[in-house]
Amino acid sequence: MKFRVERDALAEAVAWTAKSLPNRPSVPVLAGVMLRVTDGSLQVSGFDYEVSSQVTVEVQGDADGAALVSGRLLAEITKALPAKPVDIAAVGAHLELVCGSARFTLPTMPVEDYPTLPEMPASAGTIDAAAFAAAVAQVAIAASRDETLPMMTGVRVELSGSSLAMLATDRYRLALREMEWNPDDPEISLNALVPARTLNDTAKTLGPLGGQVVLALSQGSAGEGMIGFSGGTRRTTSRLLDGANYPPVRSLFPATHNAEARVPVSTLIEVVKRVALVAERATPVLLSFSADGLVVEAGGTEEARASEAMEATFSGEPLTIGFNPQYLIDGLANLGTQFAVLHFVDAFKPAVISPAGEDGELIGGYRYLIMPIRVSR
Repeated sequence: MKFRVERDALAEAVAWTAKSLPNRPSVPVLAGVMLRVTDGSLQVSGFDYEVSSQVTVEVQGDADGAALVSGRLLAEITKALPAKPVDIAAVGAHLELVCGSARFTLPTMPVEDYPTLPEMPASAGTIDAAAFAAAVAQVAIAASRDETLPMMTGVRVELSGSSLAMLATDRYRLALREMEWNPDDPEISLNALVPARTLNDTAKTLGPLGGQVVLALSQGSAGEGMIGFSGGTRRTTSRLLDGANYPPVRSLFPATHNAEARVPVSTLIEVVKRVALVAERATPVLLSFSADGLVVEAGGTEEARASEAMEATFSGEPLTIGFNPQYLIDGLANLGTQFAVLHFVDAFKPAVISPAGEDGELIGGYRYLIMPIRVSR
């Protein structure tokens, strides 16, 4: 194998592929990225039996072939190279990389020991890349990081005709985004539980490329299904989580509300951040709504307290409710609008945050439900 490639194209391809490689691979070859040159195209691939990543780069190929080399090491090297064309050649059990006057020799691993990447599942439809990336970011923040409950670390994707919905919850908050997409089968009705981290990383990468993302899906037995995404020259596949017993979380959204507040998003985020400086780890911030506006306050140990008033439009009986400050900030920061509308039932029931326009009209198909923290005053 021998080829020449632009530094930026190579660094970007290797960095993206290496990002999904396991930190502690079960077998050494899974820490590698596969470089395969065929007919002037370089395929950079990574696979850990759960997630596969593959990107194609146009190169000046002198000799076809393949080499398997440490992904993280190659990513560090290619990122640090000078801005000049890179010459790479497989020589015996080593990979030689030359860029300007920089020269690296890396050990390779046996290509024949590397597992075959899974085939892309059958296409289910397409969705706008930028809209998809924005929607995934809004939902993935609510997924749990607790690996002892695998089901909660996923994003539930619901496909029903031309409607696509994504839900995630860690039991303390719940994010729901509904949007339109272009199904191959207008009668499609499928649900899939996708690992949130994989979905988020993939969407972040494919979003800036623009155009359409192809969503591909194959349903196997419990936990055996696979989802695939492709956009531009990149494709990713991931095994699905077992979502057979995923709770009916949509029912958590209250059917009615007794109070409503409209607040400027950036101002509330800044106020919560300031006031939360005195709050300890498990201490909530208190939001007191009335016809006069909003007062945000928090208390810590040794009598450290903070409060700040801000403008807010409120209708309903005066209300004081406590929230985890970071969960509140996460929800507000992902609205994508200048204003937020908060709906309340009472101080002990979940509140729902939605993006809104200046007139208070709700925008888009996003809702973020947050559980209150009971406080004694």
